[in-house]
Amino acid sequence: MKRIMKVESLLLKKIKQHDNKDFEREYPIDFEIVHMASSAAIGRILAKKRGVNSEIASIACILHDYGRIITGLQENHANNAYEPVKELLEECEDFTEEEIENIANAAKNHSSKNVIGTPIEEIVKDADVFDCWQYDIPMNRPEQKIRLEKVIKELI
Repeated sequence: MKRIMKVESLLLKKIKQHDNKDFEREYPIDFEIVHMASSAAIGRILAKKRGVNSEIASIACILHDYGRIITGLQENHANNAYEPVKELLEECEDFTEEEIENIANAAKNHSSKNVIGTPIEEIVKDADVFDCWQYDIPMNRPEQKIRLEKVIKELI
C-alpha cells in the first residue's frame, strides 16, 4: 500500500503542474483524478480475483491515462504515457526495472482493447472500460463493448 500512496501522491503533484487554465482538455482534470482512483480500486479487485499482483495492477491502473493528463488529448494518449510513466516511477525510487517496464507497457497498450496482453495489461483494459461504464462515458468501439460485457459478468 505504501507504494500505491506514493505513486498517487506524486501523480497528484504532476496533475497540478499540468492543470493550466489556458490548456484545453478533452476530459476535465477532476474526472482524471476520480478515474485514477476508481480504476485503481477496480484493478485491485480484478487482480485479487485473477491471482495477479494487486499492488502492481493498482499502480498500473492509476497511471494508465497519464499521457492524457500531460497532453490533455485523448488521441495517442496511451502511447504518450509510456516514457512519462517510466520517469514518474523512476522518480519514486521504489520500483525494479521490470516493474517499471510492466507498468509503462500496460499504460502504453491499454487502448488496444482487442489485443490480448499481459495479465497486468488486461486488468488495466478491463478496469478502464468498467470505470468508464460506471460514469457513462460513451464506448463507441465494438471491442470496448465486448470487453465490458465480460468484465460485468466477472464482477457482478
